[in-house]
Amino acid sequence: MASQPQLSALDSARRKAFRRLLPVLFLSYVIAYVDRQNVAVAKLTMIKDLPGFDNAVIGLGAGVFFLGYFLLEIPGSLMVEKWSARKWICRIMVSWGLMAGLTAAVTTPNQFYVVRFLLGLAEAGFFPGVIVYLTHWFPSRDRAKALSYFLIATPFAQVLSPKISNLLLKIGTTEVVNGETISHPLVLGMTGWQWVYVFWAVPAVLLGIGVLFLLTDRPSQAKWLTAEEKEALEGQLAEERAHSTKGKRMTVFEALRHPKVLLLALAYFCTVTGSYGVEFFMPSILKDWYALSLDNLTWLIMLPPLVAVAGQLLTGWSSDHFKERKLHATLPIILGAVALGFMPFSQGNLVLTVTLFMLAFAGFKAYMPAFWSLPNLFLAEAAAAGSIGLINSVGNLGGFLGPTLMGKVQTLTGSYAGGLYYLCGSMLVSASIVFFLGLGGKRE
Repeated sequence: MASQPQLSALDSARRKAFRRLLPVLFLSYVIAYVDRQNVAVAKLTMIKDLPGFDNAVIGLGAGVFFLGYFLLEIPGSLMVEKWSARKWICRIMVSWGLMAGLTAAVTTPNQFYVVRFLLGLAEAGFFPGVIVYLTHWFPSRDRAKALSYFLIATPFAQVLSPKISNLLLKIGTTEVVNGETISHPLVLGMTGWQWVYVFWAVPAVLLGIGVLFLLTDRPSQAKWLTAEEKEALEGQLAEERAHSTKGKRMTVFEALRHPKVLLLALAYFCTVTGSYGVEFFMPSILKDWYALSLDNLTWLIMLPPLVAVAGQLLTGWSSDHFKERKLHATLPIILGAVALGFMPFSQGNLVLTVTLFMLAFAGFKAYMPAFWSLPNLFLAEAAAAGSIGLINSVGNLGGFLGPTLMGKVQTLTGSYAGGLYYLCGSMLVSASIVFFLGLGGKRE
């Protein structure tokens, strides 16, 4: 009986890298995203408990996070390239866990702004650092798929956290269930929205410490790879780095001035403006339009991220399979934009509103694996790391603009429609940039 063919050293190393590294990175990003986004659920009772807090305050506080985030993105990316991914990610996770927990102590809008700024400063460098880190381990044939496995952490976090946070929100409140009034006592003197912040801060610190022992910076340092596997994987990655630069090694400063890098940063800014503007205000929109209870609301806001998980995995696989990036990034962004544009017309029809949220989230998430594969098509090493940091830092300023604009427009007009139309237009600008950039077409 013929024996099964053995895997090549390269294929064996690729499989081991998927199994050993991506689960740790996935869990880390789940916690990061919950700590960044849990204000969207916590605000539902914060506004009642804290005088002076309204949608404009919450929107500005949600956005201030990205101002702190902006400052350390490029240095953080370079730290991963030049120093150590696992040490830098450990530092990030421990410090952001402490800042996330500190949010429970705020009592005024100014305190809220300061803590959110410090949280952004603490988390800065995590996302682009991981994008750079993946280029140290995964050849181009695997990169979009590896990115999709990492990036589905964001919709997974949005599925996982609402029901847990909803249970925590009930601490210190009174509710009517089947005509009976039920009081939930304080726990350690803290109410529900405070426990939302504290509860999700703890795993960030613990997992941050664990990253030191669970990640490996480079294939050459991996004790879990054989010598042949190390050599094969390092050789493949070195060959691709040499090919991407086509004989010209670009410096970090040259990369940061490159027109395509600047256009990618603008495109990402426009998309992030749309995605974060909606993500932070989806619970509020559903609650305001349909007067839903917290229990029903938290079930509904789990549906859009579920669709996003499927969309992200599908486009990541498809982009690698067809070796095409441009359309795999552009079409999902257009889908998200169209869903936002129609959303104001859905008010009064809960099923249609939730369906549009599902389509919007699919668009917000599905474009990312292909999009983040674009910089490495024309840059390598420190130049790629710096450009990824720049794209992410400038792009995430959209995370300041989107929620701030949505909160301000709703406070001034009493309606979310104007904000949603702006977000729709912003995403259409992004899709146009990516499509006409001249990167990522099908490679024969």
